[in-house]
Amino acid sequence: MQKIQAAITAVGGYVPDYILTNKELETIVDTTDEWITTRTGIKERRILKGEGKGSSDMAVEAIKNLLSKRNIKPQEIELIICATTTPDFQFPATANVIADKAGLVNAFGYDVSAACSGFLFALTTGAQFIESGRNKKVIVVGVDKMSSILNYEDRATCIIFGDGAGCVLLEPTTEGVGIQDSILKTDGSGRAFLHQKAGGSVKPATVETVMAKEHFVYQEGQTVFKFAVKNMADVAAEIMERNGLTADDIAWLVPHQANKRIIAATSERMGLPEEKVMINIQKFGNTTNGTLPLCLWEWENQLHKGDNIILAAFGGGFTWGATYIKWAYDAQ
Repeated sequence: MQKIQAAITAVGGYVPDYILTNKELETIVDTTDEWITTRTGIKERRILKGEGKGSSDMAVEAIKNLLSKRNIKPQEIELIICATTTPDFQFPATANVIADKAGLVNAFGYDVSAACSGFLFALTTGAQFIESGRNKKVIVVGVDKMSSILNYEDRATCIIFGDGAGCVLLEPTTEGVGIQDSILKTDGSGRAFLHQKAGGSVKPATVETVMAKEHFVYQEGQTVFKFAVKNMADVAAEIMERNGLTADDIAWLVPHQANKRIIAATSERMGLPEEKVMINIQKFGNTTNGTLPLCLWEWENQLHKGDNIILAAFGGGFTWGATYIKWAYDAQ
């Protein structure tokens, strides 16, 4: 019996129209274009505007893009897994809202929360449903409206993040392509350095927590940077070694778009030249769960069947991981 693997057979993406440039940020917070660019590589980021608009609305647009390209009906989707740090609500799950808005009437769904590594965790989880034979069509979406939890008086965080959504369709294959391996890790002691202080069950929302601005992203940048550089680079190198891959074997590195220096450290550890690294942080910033699928969406036309691709991420919590994929199709 041939082994069933989960292959990415389509990708979709969406970013909002509004562009928040470094120049505009200079008028909002004490920073400069030069300071932001040299430390992060970011020049601009997209922001979702509009009353009542949330993460689900961006995810729906990305899914519509995917379904249109693959020429399949929403009713054919059996499962949707949504990786997000900024759900529409505490409950119900944003995946449920997306399914309703996108017409995925035959899909069950749920959310995965693992900060910036969430998309990788969700991708690996979705692959299990395909590999087991349980499902034939699974959508994994990574989406965040980070602007909803940013303090635009805090220059350490508000310059980094943007809004956006990307998604992939997983289907079964016996051709030896698709998701080959994943290494996923967590270290909960890292929560002290990157988290949202209030709004959960430990510290529910009160007038005091709102006034103290405890519902925004809190980050100790230097500590997070050191952990991210080491762990993202280490896990990317580890998955290569475990699968007997050299730099020459790798067509693309798809790194989480957190910081250009972290991306450079990871590619250097893997021995990859910059031309093999997907980088769009300069125009989208860090869209958290959206970064990896948005890269695949942007580079789709340059991907070829059989390409060896490594996805790597690091997020708050701490969470990190790498996934090895053999690309399953030539883009039309």
